[in-house]
Amino acid sequence: MRNILPVFLLLSALCLAQSSPEEHSINVHVTSSEWIVVPSSIGALAGQKLTVVIEGRKYELEAQATGRVALLALGDYKAKLIEDVHKNSYESSQIYEFQFPDGKTRKFTVVGQAE
Repeated sequence: MRNILPVFLLLSALCLAQSSPEEHSINVHVTSSEWIVVPSSIGALAGQKLTVVIEGRKYELEAQATGRVALLALGDYKAKLIEDVHKNSYESSQIYEFQFPDGKTRKFTVVGQAE
């Protein structure tokens, strides 16, 4: 039983460190938020689509549905870049994790960019 306590404390510390506000240091300004539904052969796929500005650049982000229909409020959020893959000089794949005021997080994939 004594061996379990240090492991529990270590895991608790790691969980707290993962949700640290300092890690979500990227400012994201959400300018539009919409709910999207795409018909498919296995039923409808739903998600949320955002138009955002990150470091002066315009992006479109998408996230899978979390259950009920709910739009993200427009405004400023904190985020961190959790995936940034550049296999060559002309393609990229990026995922941002937003942290909300209540500490919850949600991942958004970059699906578009504009100048």
